[in-house]
Amino acid sequence: MTAVTPSAVAETPAAASEDALAHFSKRLTFETDCWDTHHSLSNGATDFVLLDVRGPALYREGHVPGAISLPHGKMTERKMSEWPDDTLFVVYCAGPHCNGANKAAVRLARMGRPVKEMIGGVTGWIDEGFALAMGDEPSSVPEIEAA
Repeated sequence: MTAVTPSAVAETPAAASEDALAHFSKRLTFETDCWDTHHSLSNGATDFVLLDVRGPALYREGHVPGAISLPHGKMTERKMSEWPDDTLFVVYCAGPHCNGANKAAVRLARMGRPVKEMIGGVTGWIDEGFALAMGDEPSSVPEIEAA
């Protein structure tokens, strides 16, 4: 009988199911995705604040509807005091090639603020087929999709 050489995928065995459950469940406490964010915004969710942490020029060129422009470098205790301490913030940047959302999440976590990253950022939003809002105003998913 000939020994089968494992593929690059199977060469390292998968984690035990209980370890995988713990790992993937934990990841969901740190991140959300574009689809869940879109679905929530489309249905009027008010239990989080969506922050576009890129610069104002990129925000104007196209942002996730409902997002507030707040570059990560402008996140200060004073600015964040505009929201209650238990406000959940969802941050995003340009996409997987950008670490602005990570920087924003670190800033917010240091302030003791609940935070999740919207993985994929603007790139992920567009890849899902969702429309962007243009200009300086947050707009909303229903407004953009009705246009």
